[in-house]
Amino acid sequence: MPLHLTKVAFGCDSVDYLAQRLAARGGTWGLATRYLPKRHEEIGGEGSLFWILKHQLVGRTPIVGFGEAEGGRTAILMEPRLILVAARPKRAHQGWRYLEAKDAPPDLGEAGAGLDELPPALMGELAGLGLI
Repeated sequence: MPLHLTKVAFGCDSVDYLAQRLAARGGTWGLATRYLPKRHEEIGGEGSLFWILKHQLVGRTPIVGFGEAEGGRTAILMEPRLILVAARPKRAHQGWRYLEAKDAPPDLGEAGAGLDELPPALMGELAGLGLI
């Protein structure tokens, strides 16, 4: 079972805007962080970065691996896409935190028929209301 990370989607006010920002990145991109996660081998190419928006886990971005960033920092290498998940409450925090696979919310494609086809903005509104 892979290990995941969580991070606040800083500067994003909606799921739709987060999806647009990730899609605009193009190919594999790196999120710079000061330190390599100690449990990076458990994340490998199987884990994801789960995004927190308005105190909810709303989506995930698959982690491809880890690399070097400028200034001796570490890059968390990810795909440029957002996979919507069943919204789950999560406290905001600074930096990233670990999320065990057993505690990770399921992808919407797995959780409910047709929910993954809704526009991300509508998904964000429904999640904010606690309806999904």
